[in-house]
Amino acid sequence: MNLDYDVIVIGGGHAGCEAANAAATLGCRTLMLAVNLDTIGAMPCNPAVGGPGKSQLVKEVDALGGIMGIAADATYLQMRMLNASRGAAVQSLRAQSDKREYSAWMKDYMESIPNVTLRQGMVKAILKEGGNISGVELAFGDRISARAVVLTAGTFLEGTIWIGKETMPAGRMGEFPAVGLSTCLRSLGFELGRLKTGTPPRIDGRTIDYSALPVVPGDEPHDFFSFLPNRPVRTQLPCHQTRTTAVTHELIMANLSESPMYSGMIHGVGPRYCPSIEDKVVRFADKESHSFFLEPEGRSTYEVYLQGCSTSLPVAIQHRIVASLPGLEHAKMVRPAYAVEYDYMPATQFTHALMAKDLPGFFAGGQILGTSGYEEAAAQGLMAGINAALFVKDRDTFVLPRSSSYTGTLVDDLVTKELGEPYRMMTSRSEYRLLLRQDNADQRLTPAGREIGMVSDARWESFNHKREEIAAEHTRLKQTRIAPTEQINEVLAEHDEAMKQNASLEELLRRPRVPYSSLVKICPPPEPFKWVLELETEIKYEGYIERQRWQVAQSEKLDGVLLPADFNYMTMEHLCKEAREKLAKLRPETVGQAARIGGVSPADVSVLLVALESKRRGDRLKEKAPVGT
Repeated sequence: MNLDYDVIVIGGGHAGCEAANAAATLGCRTLMLAVNLDTIGAMPCNPAVGGPGKSQLVKEVDALGGIMGIAADATYLQMRMLNASRGAAVQSLRAQSDKREYSAWMKDYMESIPNVTLRQGMVKAILKEGGNISGVELAFGDRISARAVVLTAGTFLEGTIWIGKETMPAGRMGEFPAVGLSTCLRSLGFELGRLKTGTPPRIDGRTIDYSALPVVPGDEPHDFFSFLPNRPVRTQLPCHQTRTTAVTHELIMANLSESPMYSGMIHGVGPRYCPSIEDKVVRFADKESHSFFLEPEGRSTYEVYLQGCSTSLPVAIQHRIVASLPGLEHAKMVRPAYAVEYDYMPATQFTHALMAKDLPGFFAGGQILGTSGYEEAAAQGLMAGINAALFVKDRDTFVLPRSSSYTGTLVDDLVTKELGEPYRMMTSRSEYRLLLRQDNADQRLTPAGREIGMVSDARWESFNHKREEIAAEHTRLKQTRIAPTEQINEVLAEHDEAMKQNASLEELLRRPRVPYSSLVKICPPPEPFKWVLELETEIKYEGYIERQRWQVAQSEKLDGVLLPADFNYMTMEHLCKEAREKLAKLRPETVGQAARIGGVSPADVSVLLVALESKRRGDRLKEKAPVGT
């Protein structure tokens, strides 16, 4: 057996799959180690991909040559555009996935990659030699060498499951945790913390009375995650909605002492933006009810996911909570909800390339760095895998600025901010969200992916064809001028608009109330045009987009000012004490990164700029000084 690789990826979840695929695509001999090879790409919590902020990540992963979007398109049960009635900046695609099909698809895909070897095994130690990574040691003694290691352990590091006051060691229900690796990481000098997440109960769909429940259908027609052409069109399944009742809330409030979170037995911090039902009832006591969604888990199973009902209350209480919900009065619970507590590594110990600052060749991504969600994990895994391969090949790192992508925003937030809870991506995280829409992820990132070797010839050809079609249609709209007629004004009247003088089609489309579909009625293109949202958004929001581009340019000026690695911040008296401590600990690479660190004020940034200029002048004087002085 070959025990020598370029890159070793620890973990077979969403981050691990993207990392292994990226490293292999860039030509590295890659080993992916998983505790259980039958759960590669598993969806242990909500079997869904996308949503606000998250669909943007999936589209960016796809634009860079990743695989999550392709897998989601191949295995969806339902596709739905969230925030469809709002602006393009916050519109977000969401897929309800078939969890069994998704995992099976992902395993088949990973097994098909020529440069990837899959192996079942638990890592107990990270090995280093001469200050650099040298490989890993498995639980049963094998030592495997590699120049780079990517840790994507998810919730498995010293994982513990809680249901009421009962607990057991597990990375997730039914799977044993990774034991011992946390001790090794601490011995290597890493700081570890403790986080918590949870999952709702699963219900036997045959015991649910859907007759009185609101239906949540998929979109027809619908969008896809991947920018590749000819995505599979599948029959969609409906979801349904129910709500908590006064009985539900009374049950929860009467049994809070049985919750390990509220009794103090769980010490890990849970996700603020995906709270348990206990948290919802306590924190939003003024609300009479909370919405739950009944989402099928697959075409070949009757299990239904009760989205919104994450809890760690005892099983007996869970049965009563389920029975208190409309439509579920006689429903049977198939799997109980539970909380899982696990070790993680604060990402401030890593660079923007997701490589450890003090251990060259060691990379990490996913929940191990303090995030929640499959999409966040996939984006980090992709970036860690790319940079691990570039490290092995002695090439420059690949770092996306936050102004370029949600992926860049995600990584920048993780490595520059000290987060006390699991990080979840949302559209509000980005100050440039009008530029960073899901529809233009390929326009923003596919050229960069092509440059580093992640984008295939077929994807590149498809991308260029799309770009040419958009440019041609934009030119047609600019150059086609029309005169007002009765027929044209009848079309425009549908939107309370009218033409009084000659105008180009582009000028008409700039009007807020006039959609592209009306232009098709007035003057159709020679061929059906598919990229309506991209073109319409660029034209209607041109002024706002240009303003954000100006803001990006201003921000990039600071991001272009490098900070010396040996800067002694503790001696800078004009910095506030908190800024000195944060800068010394986090060691930002640029002034822009320093400005985004919590506790660093605009005044502190000015001090840094003055110090840099003073250092430059001093260096120039030293260069001019005669030898020997």
